[in-house]
Amino acid sequence: MELYSEIIGDVVIVRVRGDHLDAGTVEDFKAAADPVLEKGLQVVFDLQTLNFIDSSGIGAIISCLRKINTRGGDLKLCGLSRPVRSLFELVRMHRIFDIFENSDEAVAAFARP
Repeated sequence: MELYSEIIGDVVIVRVRGDHLDAGTVEDFKAAADPVLEKGLQVVFDLQTLNFIDSSGIGAIISCLRKINTRGGDLKLCGLSRPVRSLFELVRMHRIFDIFENSDEAVAAFARP
């Protein structure tokens, strides 16, 4: 699992590179995410390459949200594929996360009051 980050203004965009985030890849994801989360308080995870996520993957993303929230920041998601979005809606994660179609929309949402 690889993560690439880009900083636009005060927002860190994290592009997740991998087809799935599950029990087999979650530890790699967490190890890669920790240093990236330290780069800012406004973070966007771009998940467009993910086609599958399981409960451990969702748990890892929630853990990232908690880390950001404890420092006073926020985490937004974008680029969810249809299967990933369906799972997020099924387990009501769309109530916890702000989800956007693309990173431009997610970054713009940080500018809104």
